[in-house]
Amino acid sequence: QAQLVESGGGLVRPGGSLTLSCVGSGATFDSSYIGWFRQAPGKEREAVSCSGRRGAYVHYGDTGRFTISRDNAKKTVYLRMTNLTPDDTGVYYCASGSRMCSADGAQFGSWGQGTQVTVSP
Repeated sequence: QAQLVESGGGLVRPGGSLTLSCVGSGATFDSSYIGWFRQAPGKEREAVSCSGRRGAYVHYGDTGRFTISRDNAKKTVYLRMTNLTPDDTGVYYCASGSRMCSADGAQFGSWGQGTQVTVSP
């Protein structure tokens, strides 16, 4: 299974921006679907965005402020988040799957440990 490591989280003020990185491993990274999920305190995990093959991507929910991108040479998927609000606070996870982009986390077999994003004045 692929190993994934997230980074880039931190404390940011409302209106600020962050770029999260998800670095993967393994020979199949290029053909993997990489999803970003988040879990806010006391809430269920929710899908944020997903990077598919050949540049395809999908955003879930009201995340027009987020941009997902991918650099297969670096085995890295990025999540650029702008105009952050306190509702964006949570632990952000990336996950790898071989089937499809999906809001269902069960479609992804490998998960990173997560990176904390806190949006607070």
